[in-house]
Amino acid sequence: MKFLRFGPIGEEKPGIIDQDGVMRDLSAHVDDIAGANLSEDSLSALGQIDPTTLPKVPENSRIGACVGDIGKVICIGLNYSDHAAESGMAVPPEPVIFFKATSAVCGPYDNIEIPRGSNETDWEVELAVIIGKHTKYVDEADAMDHVAGYAIMNDVSEREFQQRRSGQWVKGKSCDTFGPLGPWLVTKDEIADPQNLGMRLSVNGHQYQNGSTATMVYKVPFLISYLSQFMSLQPGDVISTGTPPGVGMGQDPKVYLKPGDVVELSIDGLGDQRQNVEAG
Repeated sequence: MKFLRFGPIGEEKPGIIDQDGVMRDLSAHVDDIAGANLSEDSLSALGQIDPTTLPKVPENSRIGACVGDIGKVICIGLNYSDHAAESGMAVPPEPVIFFKATSAVCGPYDNIEIPRGSNETDWEVELAVIIGKHTKYVDEADAMDHVAGYAIMNDVSEREFQQRRSGQWVKGKSCDTFGPLGPWLVTKDEIADPQNLGMRLSVNGHQYQNGSTATMVYKVPFLISYLSQFMSLQPGDVISTGTPPGVGMGQDPKVYLKPGDVVELSIDGLGDQRQNVEAG
């Protein structure tokens, strides 16, 4: 199943994609794609509804982030060995964890805003894992039972803020619009192997990233188990699992986003995103 949220910012309604790829309005059956509605039982019940009985989503509706009321966005740094190499950093002996402010999350086709004072705004296509139920001290063998589904995230990053402004990476990761998420929450039953998904990102038609989740250092079940040793994970929490090589920082010379650029990205089975870049 593929779920989505549509409508103006702050007024998003829940939806589902029917077998013909048509967006259908679920708001008569559920208030949001969020919280307790992300449990396996709840999503399965929604999937039993005949989508042809649901109204179509109005044409030209804005598509919002595919999950509402996100408690936290947990990101994993340097989780692809070839990306670590292009960043001039070693693969860490344990996952690098940092947070992205939930206020950075936006729709998959919303504009990316270059923050004031930025000269190094960069892109990162990433597989996002959406947690479906309370998770604490979970074993790796049971970790996938806690997944609601998957989505695309563009982990937009300001490299100067991140690396040369002291302190944690969060400063370079949390500007408004730095977390396009969606277009869909794809339930885990539709993704046979989350570790075998092609990932691509282009800017102005030039492909910079062309990788696969197969080259992750720390795989999805391990990450869920690992994180749950340090914090409880709640329904709707998002884990963004790292990016393959090809970011702007890794180019020679370096390439960063500027107003007027167009970013397009996709992951196998999870749809695509497109963002216009503008001055913030």
